[in-house]
Amino acid sequence: MTDESPRSFGFETRAIHAGSAPDPATGARATPIYQTTSFVFEDVDEAAALFNLQKVGFIYSRLTNPTVAVLEEKLANLEGGVGGTCTSSGHAAQILALFPLMGPGDELVASKKLYGGSLNQFANSFPRAFGWKVTFVDPDDPENFRKAITPRTKALFIESLANPGGVVCDIRAIADVADAAGIPLIVDNTMATPYLCRPIEHGATLVVHSTTKFLSGHGNSVGGIVIDSGKFDWRNGKFPALSEPEPGYHGLRFADTFGHLAFTIHGHAIGLRDLGPSMAPLNAFLTIAGVETLALRMERHCANAKAVAEFLKGHPAVAWVNYAGLPDSPYHALAKRYLPNGAGAVFTFGLKGGYEEGVRMVESVELFSHLANIGDTRSLIIHPASTTHRQLSPEGLKAAGATPDVIRISVGLESVDDIIADLDRALNKLG
Repeated sequence: MTDESPRSFGFETRAIHAGSAPDPATGARATPIYQTTSFVFEDVDEAAALFNLQKVGFIYSRLTNPTVAVLEEKLANLEGGVGGTCTSSGHAAQILALFPLMGPGDELVASKKLYGGSLNQFANSFPRAFGWKVTFVDPDDPENFRKAITPRTKALFIESLANPGGVVCDIRAIADVADAAGIPLIVDNTMATPYLCRPIEHGATLVVHSTTKFLSGHGNSVGGIVIDSGKFDWRNGKFPALSEPEPGYHGLRFADTFGHLAFTIHGHAIGLRDLGPSMAPLNAFLTIAGVETLALRMERHCANAKAVAEFLKGHPAVAWVNYAGLPDSPYHALAKRYLPNGAGAVFTFGLKGGYEEGVRMVESVELFSHLANIGDTRSLIIHPASTTHRQLSPEGLKAAGATPDVIRISVGLESVDDIIADLDRALNKLG
C-alpha cells in the first residue's frame, strides 16, 4: 500500500495492511520480531551513507528497527501524518515531541485537564531536568491559550479526549491560536485513537500516543509514538534544532535537507540516539497485532461505555456522570464534531459519599480490575484521588477533574450486562 494507490483505502484496511508486507526473506505474512541489536552493512560506503543520513536503512535498534518501523508507518498512515517515531512509553513520546522544540527557559502552554502523570511530568520534571516552563490553562476557552503565549512559548499541548475523562477539546480553535503564534499544536490522542479522532485533520502539528492503551489494547505492552503532520515550516526562526546547522552531522540542517520529514528524522537521528527511549521490537509486534483490530474493538468499547454511562446516570448512589456521549454533557456537541464514531470508553462519575465511598467502590467490584491503566480488553477501575492524581493539591485535583468523589472507569469488551451487574453490586454496597 502506498500514497499513490489508485483509490483511498478504508480505515480497517489500512489498520491491517499499512506499513506491513510479507517478509522478503521468508515470505512470513505476519511482521517478524527483529530481536537484534544491530544490522550488517554491505560495505564501508553503505555504512558511511547510513551514518551521514544519506541513505535510509538500519544501523542499531536504538535508532531504527524493522519491526518498530512497521508500527511507525502504520500509525502515521492512520493519523494522516508523514512519519512517526516510536518510543518506550507515552511519557517518553512527550519528551521526544518537545525535545527539538524547547531550550532552557523556553515555555509550553498546556491544558490543565491532562492525565495526572502528565501534569506531574510537566509541572515538576520538565522545569527541573530541562529548564522548561509550563503554564497550565483551562482548555474550555481557546482564548486562554492565546493569553498565555509569550515570546518564549514554543508549543501548545492538549489531549483530544482528556484523561480521566469526559473533556473534549476544541482542536480546530486551539490550532488556530497556535498557527497565529507560529508554533505547533501537540495533541495527545491516546484516549480517542485515530479511529475516533484524527487531530491532524483539525490542524494539529504533532500527535502523541501512549500505545500502551487502546492501540495495543490488551494490557501486554508498553510504548509511545510521536507522529508528525509534515505541515509545519520549522524554518520560521523559532526552532534552531531543526533549522540551524547540526554539529553532530557536519552542519546538516534538518529542515532544509529533509523538508516535511525533518521532525521525524530528527526524532530518530537525534532524539533516540541521544536520549535513548526506544521501543522494544516485541512491544512493537504486540502493538501491530492490536492495531489490526482497533476499529472492531473501539466500536464495542464505545457501545459498552455508552450503555454503562446511561446506567450510572440513573443509579441513586451516583451524583453525576461525565461522559461526552450523553446528550446533557457540556462536551456533547464537541464530541459529535471531533469524535463522530463514539465518545470513547474512559470516563468518570462521582459518588455521593465522597472519598471514603470511592475507596470502598474500587474494593467492591469483582469483574472490574482495580489498576492504573486504561484501554484494555478488560474493564478497569480506579479512584484517581488516592492513586494516579494523589500527588496533586486539592486545587490541582479539582482542576484536573479528579476530586475525591471521582471514579474513573475504562469500559472493556465483556458482555455489557455483566459489566453493569458488577457495578450495580458494588454501588449497592455503599452507604
